[in-house]
Amino acid sequence: MFNSNNFSRRPGGFRQSESPREQNGQFNGGHKPRQRFVRGAEKVEAQHKQRPRFNPNNTERPAFGEHHQRPAFGQRPAFGERPMHGERPMHGERPIRGERPAFGERNQHQQRPANRPKPQRNAGVYSQKKRIEYAQRVEDPTKPIRLNKYLANAGICSRREADDFIQAGVISVNGEIVSSLGAKVLPTDKVMFHDQPVKREHLVYLLLNKPKNTVTTTDDPEERKTVMDIVRTACAERIYPVGRLDRNTTGVLLLTNDGDLAAKLTHPKFGKKKIYAVTLDRELDEADEAIIRNGITLDDEKIVPDALEFPKDDRKHIGLEIHSGQNRVVRRIFEKVGYKVTALDRVSFAGLTKKNVARGHYRFLTPKEVHMLQMGAFE
Repeated sequence: MFNSNNFSRRPGGFRQSESPREQNGQFNGGHKPRQRFVRGAEKVEAQHKQRPRFNPNNTERPAFGEHHQRPAFGQRPAFGERPMHGERPMHGERPIRGERPAFGERNQHQQRPANRPKPQRNAGVYSQKKRIEYAQRVEDPTKPIRLNKYLANAGICSRREADDFIQAGVISVNGEIVSSLGAKVLPTDKVMFHDQPVKREHLVYLLLNKPKNTVTTTDDPEERKTVMDIVRTACAERIYPVGRLDRNTTGVLLLTNDGDLAAKLTHPKFGKKKIYAVTLDRELDEADEAIIRNGITLDDEKIVPDALEFPKDDRKHIGLEIHSGQNRVVRRIFEKVGYKVTALDRVSFAGLTKKNVARGHYRFLTPKEVHMLQMGAFE
């Protein structure tokens, strides 16, 4: 394809293209065609003769190892400054897009309201969507009810506090002041408390896994932590604990504003089952075990446990099932035979357990659980 006449006699010469335009010098402004197959020292010499690339101003390129002349130290911009042609903000500045709030402040549309409640432990103010709506009890409109019970069911106060309010003369029924403690009202009567109408609240049922160092009361004069501090943000209704647990006793605790159900679960004649996990300071002797199984007399009442088991290999950990509702009954049983209870946890109460409820947390009862409690299906 290439003719030998197109090569120069120089060793390694030039190879020309077959294009007549390149051979006649009409390609690339009359310049010679590209060099090809240059060998050895001639290749280095040819590279020096070529025009420097990327040099549109045709200025001399610096020698190998040299650099372009840089401005003097005094002429360079100071740290954080920019050349004039850039005019970018100084170090630490921002473009002005409106007045930004200072650190720790908020804009007006982000301002937190002053009366916003402080977040509580337990994670969660339950919204209306997450709460469970229970079926309301249908009452006979012709059946009278005691006034203190009516106020307690409305969430105004407890029955004992209602008696004090009645004697103080701040309760009126159908426009007349009532001061007698045994007064009764109908569900259709208009009851006023401090000139405010009294309305029945929705029923709420909470199951709390009570932690240690918590008092089971609605108000503690010594300002200790109570169970109401844990469930304070659970609902707007006034709820109260059903029964009592010692300050250092943990486990299942029911809270509700259903006074009828609370009385049914705590009254001794109903005898609801309770299961405790007991830890003693030493192992229980067989002789003392026999005494407990036969019954312990407390306050002129003989208490016989329904079951006494050892869930672990040792005899310090005991599972106890009883129906008695006396105060501190479990601790007093073992103190009667010379033992000290170091840890006490109520595992079950009236068929309710603390399954899937962490210590110090709570949950709402399901409608099925409430229905079974009201029917007395649980032991």
